[in-house]
Amino acid sequence: MELRQLIYFIEVAEREHVTAAADHLHVAQSAISLQISKLEAELGVSLFERVGRNVKLTQIGKIFLIHAKTAIKAVDYAKEKVDEYLDPENGTIKIGYPTSLANHTLPTVISAFKAKYQNVSYHLRQGSYALLIDSVKNGDIGLALLGPVPTNEPDIKADILFSESFSALVPDSHPLAEKKSLSLSELRNDDFVLFPKGYVLQKIAVEACLQAGFAPNIIAEGEDMDAIKGLVSAGIGMSILPDGTLYETTPRFTVKIPIDTPQVQRTVGIITSKNRSLAPTEQVFYQFVKEFFSLLEHYR
Repeated sequence: MELRQLIYFIEVAEREHVTAAADHLHVAQSAISLQISKLEAELGVSLFERVGRNVKLTQIGKIFLIHAKTAIKAVDYAKEKVDEYLDPENGTIKIGYPTSLANHTLPTVISAFKAKYQNVSYHLRQGSYALLIDSVKNGDIGLALLGPVPTNEPDIKADILFSESFSALVPDSHPLAEKKSLSLSELRNDDFVLFPKGYVLQKIAVEACLQAGFAPNIIAEGEDMDAIKGLVSAGIGMSILPDGTLYETTPRFTVKIPIDTPQVQRTVGIITSKNRSLAPTEQVFYQFVKEFFSLLEHYR
């Protein structure tokens, strides 16, 4: 079985026409017919049946198509990794990130990396905390920026890049809006706008409130950062968010107030799989990120 036979087979299967496949591949129709005949002879089955001037897959042909596509994808991936090995500064990086790092952290590091490695391509995937961890484990993505850094995942290698505090985001009409900082207990009678249960940022916020001596009254939930900020802007309630999500500006009609008691913080880092080596280009990015934030921390 040859690679070109699989390529010819897939092209004919998708176009259901030998001549159209030959035109697209820029080869003679007779060459395609010959190679498919050889493939069928080797497999001992008919992959196509004629329907007028067209061809259609047989039942076994449909099954073979699924696996043929998987095989071609694997070969393409292997070639991509070889190309990256030969020239890691021209490869592709698959990076995961949560919504809480999309506003400042991710753009900052990607911009800095792009300035140094201009030919690298990116496949960026936003996801929930649990989804990103699973995606790194199963190889859907090579690495992910994440906060807080997981500490109880045996298959995950985690590097802490920095720590950040949380602040209260309140409507600008809030009685405490003029304060420079506050104790979280001062908000015990407020309504809260948080992420849904199961989201790590909701867990951090609720645990902080419990540490301050009260359970938050959650009256609204949002599944992304813009939704949370929008609800606070509308005066629905207040929220507790990482400072990185409020970098430089706060949403209109809101005020950011640092929380001094208790101290609410999270670690932010980069995670990779312990069971899979990074591709060469991903390794370049991984080292860059660690050095980039190490340098930032040094000058803070």
